[in-house]
Amino acid sequence: MSAPARLFAAGTRRAIHSSARRLAETAPPAVNVQGVVSEVPVQKPLLGFSAATALGVYYIQQDSKIATGLLMASVDELQGSTAKITSHLDRLQTVEKDLAALKAAVPQKEDVGKVRGEMKKVYDGLHLELLDLRAHVWGVEQDVQKLAKADSIRI
Repeated sequence: MSAPARLFAAGTRRAIHSSARRLAETAPPAVNVQGVVSEVPVQKPLLGFSAATALGVYYIQQDSKIATGLLMASVDELQGSTAKITSHLDRLQTVEKDLAALKAAVPQKEDVGKVRGEMKKVYDGLHLELLDLRAHVWGVEQDVQKLAKADSIRI
């Protein structure tokens, strides 16, 4: 905290004043303008007041530089966080698009039921054909055995 800020925060105030003699030295002579007499005190610039003002301005500038640096660091951090959030949102949108595409490509329960029914019909048809083939092969075996017995008796 700067020195002027510390003094102000502590609640101490220092009044700037001059002695009556010094005020009398700096007062201009009375001016008579159309019957009006006025005395305007003009003070010479005080060296201490100027130095205190310059020092106060210096401390304010230093505090301003520090505050600006902190603000810039905060802005940079905010930009980094914003970039991270943006990248996360982009990935989330990509995942949502992929999910929608997968939902469209996944067969529904009705489709699975239809395919299952068709496969059952095909399996039943193949089973019947296998049974017919076995019956035909059995018939051929019976004919071959009859011919074999008939040929063996002739010999």
